[in-house]
Parts: sequence; structure tokens; C-alpha cells
Amino acid sequence: MQEVVQSVERTLSIVEVLSEYDEGLGLTEIGEKVGLHKSTVHRLLYTLMVKGYVEQNESTNKYRLTLKLFELGSRKVEKMNIVNIARPILKELMEKTNEVIHLVVREGSDILYIDKVESQNPIRMYSKVGKRSQVYCTAVGKSMLAYMTDKEVLNIWQNSNIEKLTEYTVTDFEKFKEVLGKVKENGYALDEQENEIGIRCTAASILDHRGEVCSAISISGSIISFKEEKIEEFSKMVTEFAARISKELGYKK
Repeated sequence: MQEVVQSVERTLSIVEVLSEYDEGLGLTEIGEKVGLHKSTVHRLLYTLMVKGYVEQNESTNKYRLTLKLFELGSRKVEKMNIVNIARPILKELMEKTNEVIHLVVREGSDILYIDKVESQNPIRMYSKVGKRSQVYCTAVGKSMLAYMTDKEVLNIWQNSNIEKLTEYTVTDFEKFKEVLGKVKENGYALDEQENEIGIRCTAASILDHRGEVCSAISISGSIISFKEEKIEEFSKMVTEFAARISKELGYKK
């Protein structure tokens, strides 16, 4: 097993800390948060500044991230054809439901939001492009897990930080397998306030030209607007729209 390069690990730790503070942090504050001496932090920050990833405010002397990381990440997303293909379909789905529409991909035991179409609904949920959530407690995650083998599901479960995020979160594996059975039967997955209190989601997976799950979409909204009586209607819509995106990606039944 290869060893971690200490200077790279420390540099990335600084970047991760700065990403949490829009107004930036001072040298001492950064050192305290990453557990490094000021001289070491200063040296690493200088390198980040030279490469354009960090800038220093002349008035406050605080350091903050530039948009360079965002630019690099955006290039990667732009190259993902699914975002370009799905975007107009996601917009149409939002217009029909007036709820937030998400497009996600899976990375290990996490799902990563790669696109989001905001609704006009005044009640907003906390989500953004680039945000990660765990697979087991989200509708999009469960919709993708339903296509996997029992061995794959168990592996993801064992590598997840299983915790009861709300009173509705399923944390028992046997019960979770029963949930996935219903997802397979219905063709869509539900999140009934399992990840966030007051938020309901329905999701369906997207298949690529090989017939493999490559992503998923969801309709998400407050239980005030996304009422229980809308579950059947919205779930049917999310499966239809996911199928449309799959077809655009070359999937054939």
C-alpha cells in the first residue's frame, strides 16, 4: 500500500477548511483548524496562491478560495453528456410539478448532485450542485441500489455511515432490503422524510446505452406542497422522465 504524501494531504486539508468559510480565515485560524504550525500553513498557502487557488484579502489579511476549483470541476461536469441531455427534460419536469428536480450520480456509498432545477415554490430545501449525501437514505440512492446485486448492496451498506438522520431513517439492514424489494416492484423509490424532516422525494434511475444504471433523477419538495396524494402521480412522472433521458442516452429495452 502506497503512503500518503504529507504535503499534498496538508494542502488539501487547507482547501477543504477554506471551502467552509466564504469570508475567509486568518493564518492562525487555519493553523488551528488543520492542526499545523503557522509557518507550515503560510508555505502551503503561498503555493496555493501562486497556482491561483487561494487569494488573500488585503484589508483583512484573510485567505479564501478563488473560483479556480469550481472552474476545474465545471469542466468535468460539462464533459458529462448526461447533464446536457437531461437539462431540458429536467426543466420540463419542474414546470409540470413546480418542485425541485435533481440529477445525481453515485460515487461509492455517496450520491453526488450534478444538476438541479429550482422551482418557484417559496419553500426551499437545502441542496446544491456538488453536494453529497449517502446512498442508503435518499430516494435517488435507493433507486440505483435496486438495480444492484445483494453483494453490491451489502458492500455499500457496510461502507456507509449508517445513522438515524430522522425518526424515519431506516437503519436496519433486513428492513432496508425489504424497502429495496418494493423499489424493484414499483420502479421508483421514495424518501419519506428519511434524509431531512419535512422533505419528500420520489426518484427513478437512468440507464445508459449498455442498460446499466448511470444516474437518477428525483422530484423533491416540502410535504406541504408535495402532499401524500401526489405521490402516485409524481412517481409515475419521474419514471417516465427518467425513461426519456435513458432513451436519449441510447438505452433500448
